Amino acid sequence: MDIDQQLQTLIDQAPQDGVTPSIIKNAVNPVLKAFTAKLKYSEYFVYQSTEGNWLLTTLSNRQYPDLEKKVIYAFSRLDDAKQFQGNGADAQLTAQPMPTAHILFQLFSLKRLDSIVFMETPGNLNQGKEIHREELQGAIQKQLSQYQNQVASNKHFA
Repeated sequence: MDIDQQLQTLIDQAPQDGVTPSIIKNAVNPVLKAFTAKLKYSEYFVYQSTEGNWLLTTLSNRQYPDLEKKVIYAFSRLDDAKQFQGNGADAQLTAQPMPTAHILFQLFSLKRLDSIVFMETPGNLNQGKEIHREELQGAIQKQLSQYQNQVASNKHFA
């Protein structure tokens, strides 16, 4: 599924309340599209439980152990996901392919999540591209504000 199809799916799956699909189409999706353009792949593998919950990893800062962040790892290849999980793999977790736009939408939606680390280079589990929720959320808020201003000005001219 290409990025435009992924974004359309988000619109189609939104509550059909007359407002939400329009907000997703005009405020959320343009930002998601810009962020997906920074990534190499249209889908990544994400660990999920049998209930569909994503594996959240808490990372601590070595110098400041009280400083923590919660991340989700997304892998470009299934083999990398399996290697990352290693011998301590939990039988309740499986790496599932997920559309990139949907992963980013979850980053925007899950308040307890700080970032997603996209492991983009096959075979390299030491370096990934991190996208922070605050950065994505800020860009969506800015786009939403512009969209709301546009809608308001269109009402004045109607």
